[in-house]
Amino acid sequence: MKAPARFVTASALLAALALGATPALAQTAPKVVKKVPMEFPERAVRMGVDKGVLKTRVTIDAAGAVTGVEVVEAQPAKAKVLNEGVIETLRAWKFESNGKSQTFDMQVVLTAD
Repeated sequence: MKAPARFVTASALLAALALGATPALAQTAPKVVKKVPMEFPERAVRMGVDKGVLKTRVTIDAAGAVTGVEVVEAQPAKAKVLNEGVIETLRAWKFESNGKSQTFDMQVVLTAD
């Protein structure tokens, strides 16, 4: 049985600075208005990955819909097995709109429990 992964998101500025992102992209992440949970992949557990911290770069349009997700870094390195699921899940999220498209960094922490 797959356990739902737990997402913990930090403010984009703190996450970006802590992980060494450039300040130009370190704007505050807008409020999440639709959050879709991700199930922790059984494949990851079989590979010995039970947690991961992924630095993502998210782009949203003027309406707050996600138009792009890139995993910039995964810790530990073998947590890259989580990339595809995180990208797919974040694409289904929606953020509060400010009327402009924007790109921001977001840290995603996943655990198998």
